[in-house]
Amino acid sequence: MTNSTTMRAISQDTYGTPDVLTLIELPRPVPAPGQILVAVRAAGLNPTDWKHRTAGLFLGRLPLVLGWDVSGVVEAVGFGVTLFKPGDEVFGMLPYPQGVGSHAEYVTGPARAFTAKPAGLDHTQAAALPLAALTSYQAIVDTAEVRAGQRVLIHAAAGGVGHLAVQIAKARGAHVIGTASAPKHDFVRSLGADEVIDYRTTDFRDAVQDIDMVLDPLAGDTRTRSLDVLRPGGTLVSLLPGADPEEAGKAAARGIRVENLLVEADHAGMRAVADLAAAGSLRAHIEAVFPLAEAAKAHALGETGRTSGKIVLTVS
Repeated sequence: MTNSTTMRAISQDTYGTPDVLTLIELPRPVPAPGQILVAVRAAGLNPTDWKHRTAGLFLGRLPLVLGWDVSGVVEAVGFGVTLFKPGDEVFGMLPYPQGVGSHAEYVTGPARAFTAKPAGLDHTQAAALPLAALTSYQAIVDTAEVRAGQRVLIHAAAGGVGHLAVQIAKARGAHVIGTASAPKHDFVRSLGADEVIDYRTTDFRDAVQDIDMVLDPLAGDTRTRSLDVLRPGGTLVSLLPGADPEEAGKAAARGIRVENLLVEADHAGMRAVADLAAAGSLRAHIEAVFPLAEAAKAHALGETGRTSGKIVLTVS
């Protein structure tokens, strides 16, 4: 049982398998100027969580409390905050990567990393959106500036980022093509995809051409082959590094723009995500929900690579 000055959190003292995750008690944080303290109701998981758990990735510090997605209730505000008051329901993405820490009962973050949670969205649904939806929005809208009628190819379209990207691209009026294994085709079509390609049996280069924008969360060979389906002047947005000189030369020769995107905390983007969700144009598919104490089970499921949509931790 925690008291008014402490909280439960999932922490790790070393890198490794899900077993390194432990439920511990920590001091409850206090909001600094410009920050809010959020009583966490739910927190989403993303592949970056298990990558950081395993190897630190961008964060070279231990002990470590993971988690960037959060939905909850404002408990207190720091000096200078005007957007929110205690009792407000909010959701958002803590600044990636250094602002980590939502897999806990309380977390602090910049006020403008959050926005008001739509009334029609429960905390579990809201917590599944921020990082993956912001990634998709910043790729499709901010970077590629996708317009109505353009052709968009989304790899791993049933995944956490992919299934939200399909919906955001459709909301822009794009013709959306997704890649996914055959058992997930009905799911991807239910999101609004116009075409779905089975990447296990079909080389997507044989199925599509004249693509305006490719969203690639996979990198490697998928990224390289994606250049072949883009029209001259098209845009490839990759979520992982991997460009080589040959690839860069190939892209330059055809006037293809290649960008590596790292998601940023974004108040305007979160408001856009909230508006899409409130309008019914964007909804996260929840693969599984676990209580905070079972974070290790949630990580183990996510690492199978066989899930669709998102996994969420709930905090009672």
